[in-house]
Amino acid sequence: MRVVRISCVGTRHLSPPSSSAAHSDVSASSAGLSNADAEEASCGGTGTPSLRIKKRLTCVCFYRKRAYERICSNLTPLQEERLKRLTKRMNNCFDASRSDHQDALRALWSATYPGEKLEALISDQWKDMGWQGRDPSTDFRGGGFISLENLLFFAKTFPTSFQRLLKKQGGKRAAWEYPFAVAGVNITFMIMQMLDLEASKPRTFVRSVFLQMLSENEWAFDLLYCVAFAVMDKQWLDRNATYMEFNDVLRCTRTQLERELMMDDVFRIEDMPSFSLLS
Repeated sequence: MRVVRISCVGTRHLSPPSSSAAHSDVSASSAGLSNADAEEASCGGTGTPSLRIKKRLTCVCFYRKRAYERICSNLTPLQEERLKRLTKRMNNCFDASRSDHQDALRALWSATYPGEKLEALISDQWKDMGWQGRDPSTDFRGGGFISLENLLFFAKTFPTSFQRLLKKQGGKRAAWEYPFAVAGVNITFMIMQMLDLEASKPRTFVRSVFLQMLSENEWAFDLLYCVAFAVMDKQWLDRNATYMEFNDVLRCTRTQLERELMMDDVFRIEDMPSFSLLS
């Protein structure tokens, strides 16, 4: 994939450069914009001229499917709206005193163990799901309330895969397995770091690609979470990993996600090759 960094100051369509033009090769794994070789050009609309952009913006043009596409830091109104809602979710800390957060915990229990009664919000029963203690609220510090929402989305949207990973079915399992629920919180935190959504300016191609996906589907983050969990478990089995190797497995998971998000034919989360792991 070829990438060109340009300054967005104009309004006309950017024609594909000639084959002799200089381009920067970047890896598929979270290459920073500042690492690309700069080439100045004008860009803006996709056809006829539009209103002039009065502020300088950083854009990225990259080669996909024999055509040059442009990703700019100036977001569409829809992207701005959905990114704002997503970042609000990301900054929402879990509060055990809030009734809606308590209800979400109960909903997670019901989705995970249908027909089995939860005795109390603080109970040894939570350990069966892979929380560290009797009170799951103490494990949300890294991921916040969105990590609970992610788990609940996974349980409801892909119940077969959710139950398979929860029960550690399939493959040769380690004697000391990763705790399911706590792993889920760590996956949420890893994705937030990878996408870097709270940065004032895009610093990775993966972030910009994801924002395009978010404009197509408001639940792109939650879908990516489900893919990430499935990839992490596959990496775990492929490496015959044990609990002490969890962080290494998580790093490998992030690398694979970044690689797939940057593939030529991936325009939605559903296009990622690892999406096929879900059922």
